[in-house]
Amino acid sequence: MIVDVHTHVWECPCHIGERFVHDAKVTAGAGYKDIHVDLDKHWAAMEPVDRAIVLGFRARHVGVLVPNEYVAEYVGQHPEKLIGFCSIDPQDPDSVEQLDHCVQTLGLRGLKMGPIYQNVAPTDSRFRRILKRAEELRIPMLIHQGTTFCENVSLEIANPILLQPLALEFPKLVTVIAHMGHPWINETLVLIRKNRNMYADISALFYRPWQFYNALVAAMEYGVLDRLLLGSDYPFTTPQGTMDALRSVNRMAENTNLPRIPEKAIEGMIHRDTLDLLGLG
Repeated sequence: MIVDVHTHVWECPCHIGERFVHDAKVTAGAGYKDIHVDLDKHWAAMEPVDRAIVLGFRARHVGVLVPNEYVAEYVGQHPEKLIGFCSIDPQDPDSVEQLDHCVQTLGLRGLKMGPIYQNVAPTDSRFRRILKRAEELRIPMLIHQGTTFCENVSLEIANPILLQPLALEFPKLVTVIAHMGHPWINETLVLIRKNRNMYADISALFYRPWQFYNALVAAMEYGVLDRLLLGSDYPFTTPQGTMDALRSVNRMAENTNLPRIPEKAIEGMIHRDTLDLLGLG
C-alpha cells in the first residue's frame, strides 16, 4: 500500500495570514506558487496513492488557523482514502479539551503539532499536556520539528533533539518527525534509531537534491531506512513528484564511487505499511 503521510488542505487567505504568505513568497522568490488548496485539486493529486493523511494546522503565532472541522468535513467526503489529523495550538488554555473534541466528536485520528510555528517549546508544560492526552487517546502525532521559512520564529525550539525527553516521558506515543527534521537530519536519524515509536517522513526534501541524497545515505548507514515514511507536503510538492524523485535519487551517484540506495529500500519506502506502524490500520 502507498500512503502519503503528509498533506495539507486550507483556504488562502481565509485560513492563512498575510505574513505567512509574504514569508513564503520571499523565500521562494521566482519559484513561488500559489499555496491556496483547491480541494478538488488535492483529491486529484492523491490519485497515485492508496491512502493519504490530511493534516490540520493551527499556529496563531504565524497566522495559520485551519479549522479542524474543515479537515474533518473534507476527509469525511472520502473516508475510503483520506485520514484526518487535527492540530492544536498549545497556547490555547482549552487545548486538551479541543483534542478530545477532535478525536471523540470529529473523528480525526491523529495530531499535527509544530512548535516553531506555535512559538511553544516542545518541552513546555503547555505542549506536554497535549502529548500526554494524545498518548492516552492512542493516536499518533506528526510533528514539524525543524526549520521553516517564517521570519518571526525561534530556531532555538526547532531542533529535533528536543524531542528526546518527550520520547522517554511518553514512550507509547507514536511520533513522525516531518521532513526528517531538516536541516538537523542526523539528529532525527539517531532519535528514530533509539526510540522505537519514532519515525520520520521524507516530505519536501527532494527539491534540495544533494541534501535529499545525503539524508538517505545517512539513514542507510544508521540502519533506519525502514523507519522513513513517504510524504509529499502537498501543496508544496505532490506524492507523484516525491515518488519520482525517490526513484531517481541514485542519479547523484552516477559515474562516481558514491554509495547507492538499494532499489529494494526505495520501493520499501514507497510501499511502507505506514498505517499499521502508526496504529491506523
